Amino acid sequence: MIWNMIGHQWAVSLLSGHITQNTLRHAYLFTGPKGVGRRTLALRFTQALNCPSPLADGAPCRTCHTCLRIERMQHPDLFVIQSEGDSDSLKVDQVRGLLHRLSLSAYEASHKVAMLLDFEEATPSAANALLKTLEEPPPQVLLLLTAESSDILLETVVSRCEEVRLRPVPLDTVQAGLKQEWGIPHEEARLLAHISGGRPGYALYLHEHPKALTQRGEWLDDLLRLLPASRIERFAYAEDLHKDTETFHRLLQVWISLWRDVMLQTAGADTPFTNLDRQTEIRDIAGKVNLSTAQSVVGRLEKTGYLLKHSANSRLTSEVLLLDLPQL
Repeated sequence: MIWNMIGHQWAVSLLSGHITQNTLRHAYLFTGPKGVGRRTLALRFTQALNCPSPLADGAPCRTCHTCLRIERMQHPDLFVIQSEGDSDSLKVDQVRGLLHRLSLSAYEASHKVAMLLDFEEATPSAANALLKTLEEPPPQVLLLLTAESSDILLETVVSRCEEVRLRPVPLDTVQAGLKQEWGIPHEEARLLAHISGGRPGYALYLHEHPKALTQRGEWLDDLLRLLPASRIERFAYAEDLHKDTETFHRLLQVWISLWRDVMLQTAGADTPFTNLDRQTEIRDIAGKVNLSTAQSVVGRLEKTGYLLKHSANSRLTSEVLLLDLPQL
């Protein structure tokens, strides 16, 4: 498995080819859903570029001091910026500070690399501050941006980058990678591959953070309990839910995954379930609703997520959502 990446071997071949053929672009934009492998690919690219003892052209050893520090994002010539603390945006001062550091000579690596993670969170002024450097970066400087989609970035930013679009990896590829590269047992690997929806990074996160997997199960239990619940019980749940917007967002993604499974079941689709461990419940719900209802619920959940991102009243939003869920 080249670069020890689960999937995305076409992207690995592309980037390693740019190194070996000396055709590096000065800026790359890695796009795709969260957890699909954008940051991992950027780190492997950085390792391949700067490893002092590569296994082959464009193939980092991943065991030397340089590779290990890059893996930990602690190398002096690797600069990583993203939104910090409670802020949900990447600020212009962060970009200006980065540009100053990039103007200095490298400490030890052949290339200085700047990783700007989740660049869709950059403020307009932060994005504009990067434009000149994207156009004419200092010598031996590489800029690596990640975002969910290029459509939500400034066109002037996208046009200055080589975009590498990552898509979810086939489930069997994720499952095999989790078993071979990480030694995860077969059944756990299978479940994680499905829950992640083909996003290797998210699958590994769930493996390494069992509390997150437990929380997912609790949120699914909550949903199943709320479907036959009274209005009073639903209002009580909404009262707790709206207090933490970030938790609300994560819960919505879990609920959406279950209702998409219900939608697929009611439509008679052959697509495998995301929630393999909830097949009995999914089929039970699908036996009580039609396709139109399932589609409507998915739409409401997605709309709720959109409203929260655009600063809607979280309390009112949670109450409307809970009341709109079908009574089963």
